[in-house]
Amino acid sequence: RYGKHLGAISKHLAAEGVGDAVVSAIRENGVYRTVLDGVEVELAEADVQIFTQQKAGLVSESDHGLTVVLDTNLTEELIEEGFVREIVSKVQTMRKEAGFEVADHIVLSHTGSEKIRRILGKFGSAVLADVLGDALIAGTPVGYVKEWNINGETVTLGVKRV
Repeated sequence: RYGKHLGAISKHLAAEGVGDAVVSAIRENGVYRTVLDGVEVELAEADVQIFTQQKAGLVSESDHGLTVVLDTNLTEELIEEGFVREIVSKVQTMRKEAGFEVADHIVLSHTGSEKIRRILGKFGSAVLADVLGDALIAGTPVGYVKEWNINGETVTLGVKRV
């Protein structure tokens, strides 16, 4: 139907964001209209092949006409939060292994990678609040000591009952 204009149409449809506009127009009006090389082009659903493709870093699920999209890209804030959760988990494991009571307050000491030191410097009070910690000490760990690999970062933690 559009003969020599197929190349221009194909190039137009491949442009960023045009696919969404085509799908929206066809679903709303039954047809997508544009002008290419001075020729009015009208595309109906039968003229195009519509399929969904997930973008990297996004996960989607559709059911009964509803689609939910989840962005799985990790921001620096989410990565740091993950480290904090892992540190808390390791400290809680150490408390249990050391035989501490649930209500025992502790001093948490640590040495390790620069990244762990930075995270504990930034979120130390949050970690202490979660583990009943009264103090956070950078340097040689004391008390019950254990080395951990947390998300590829090496850290040695020490827990001591107050």
